[in-house]
Amino acid sequence: MIIRQALFEGVIHPGREEAFRAYVAEKLMPLWQAFPGVREVRVLHAVERDEGATPFAMVLSTAYDDREALAQALESPVRYESRELTKGLLAMFDGHIHHHVFELEGR
Repeated sequence: MIIRQALFEGVIHPGREEAFRAYVAEKLMPLWQAFPGVREVRVLHAVERDEGATPFAMVLSTAYDDREALAQALESPVRYESRELTKGLLAMFDGHIHHHVFELEGR
């Protein structure tokens, strides 16, 4: 199983936390769940972190059977649609997004 994570490194604008979560749930989650070949979509919203640790407002984690399935999802029209809608989320966020791909072992 292949896991791709989008790490939202940074902070949500003060007072926009509820709007940020609602935007993810109502606008983005349905698109992420429609990616071809996606097996699981999880969104982790930050609650707390160690003192001095880099802030991560959110982590998006998606699971695929293999790298080929991931590649197909990344080339799909729904992925490009989600990237366009993500711009609205970024209007409530100071930071940047970076992606990491992992291989899941043991279940």
